[in-house]
Amino acid sequence: MGQPRIIIIGAGPSGVRCAQTLAAAGLRPTVVDENRRDGGQIYRRQPEGFTRPYAKLYGTVAGSAQALHESFDALRDKIDYWPDTLAWNIADKKLHVVKNERASALPYDALVICSGATDRLMPVKGWHYAGTYSLGASQIALKAQACAIGRQVVFLGTGPLLYLVASQYVKAGANVAAVLDTSPLMRRVAALPKLLARPAVLFDGLGLVAGLKRAGVPVLTGVTPLEITGSAENGVQGVMVRDGRGKVHSFDCDAVAMGYHLRPETQLADLARCAFRFDQETRQWLPELGEDGRTSVPGVYLAGDGVRVLGADGAEIGGRLAALAVLKDFGLDVPDGQLQRLRAEQASMDRFRRGLVQAFPWPAQQAAQLPDDAIVCRCETITAGELRRTVCDMGAQEANRAKAFSRVGMGRCQGRYCGHAGAEVIAHAAGVPLEQVGRLRGAAPVKPLAIAVREENE
Repeated sequence: MGQPRIIIIGAGPSGVRCAQTLAAAGLRPTVVDENRRDGGQIYRRQPEGFTRPYAKLYGTVAGSAQALHESFDALRDKIDYWPDTLAWNIADKKLHVVKNERASALPYDALVICSGATDRLMPVKGWHYAGTYSLGASQIALKAQACAIGRQVVFLGTGPLLYLVASQYVKAGANVAAVLDTSPLMRRVAALPKLLARPAVLFDGLGLVAGLKRAGVPVLTGVTPLEITGSAENGVQGVMVRDGRGKVHSFDCDAVAMGYHLRPETQLADLARCAFRFDQETRQWLPELGEDGRTSVPGVYLAGDGVRVLGADGAEIGGRLAALAVLKDFGLDVPDGQLQRLRAEQASMDRFRRGLVQAFPWPAQQAAQLPDDAIVCRCETITAGELRRTVCDMGAQEANRAKAFSRVGMGRCQGRYCGHAGAEVIAHAAGVPLEQVGRLRGAAPVKPLAIAVREENE
């Protein structure tokens, strides 16, 4: 019997460690990655020819980034590596991909989806103006293009990534006008028992906040975003927020980086027909996860932030566990001691994750407070008022029905950036629990394909 055909989607922390573990067992997996180089988002590599030092580019996680890159470099002759390759569909035990405008279908015996996460976004009036970016896009500009998103940048949202990217901008010499966090300070105090599950990470986070303040950056917590001011002609010109005491603050800027923690990229898991469940803590639908990354579909495994956001080192553990699950399911020897150690480390990280959810909550109430003229779906320019009319006048209380009537979530991003907030608007307008609204069904292609794409055998 030949080697099993194992495909890993993603070359971020979980994908690299998964491939490394499988290669160490004598297998040769195929690694498919949409990016040009390995590292994922958090450890995104510089383009060839860029020479910025690791310490400047990655800050407190420079050592981890360098270790992951070196591990992948050592793997290159032990794997089949497909960079610049979009995985756009999963059907009939085949992964459908596009590379260099050529489409092909890769059969697999085991598929490990390490799709990572993207920014979770909550609309605010004016967020459609040019100059508004997600935190992830702001980070990509800095790492992959060596530039800032603007001359004077406001960071708006909540979660550790808010402070990490703002700190990276300060280190790069950019002008950070303010960091505006919707989470009240007392939420973080209440979450301390869980956050102390990983004291080193907690203290690194506190250090980021302290560093911003030392640099003279205003840091406000417990704010309510009111508006991103500007115009269609000139783009972003400022940000207005209200603090916990009711005072309104205005900050001049020409760019806004916003994000509310992260959301797992689950579209491929959906296309693979994995079962989902509603997670009350984070108010979102997530794939059901069995032991060590197994899913409800035999032969399909999930690892990393694409299933639970545990951070980069948590993703590395998830990748190793998924690889061990694959080995075990193919009847190969797996040391029980290694499994138990990794599971224990993952459990500690999950406790920390729940602490982050408590400390930096998804601001669901902002969706209910959105003015009717605020745009919810930027791809299709659907306003909160239009979505509410879809619910109240047309009876659309389910996400896909509202999508059919209003086109919310039907654009280029397929609901990645508006789906969560849109569901909150629907639930509030209908007066039903959020889980009753359901989730937008995944559809192929998960991202737009060029018209020029042709089948491999044409």
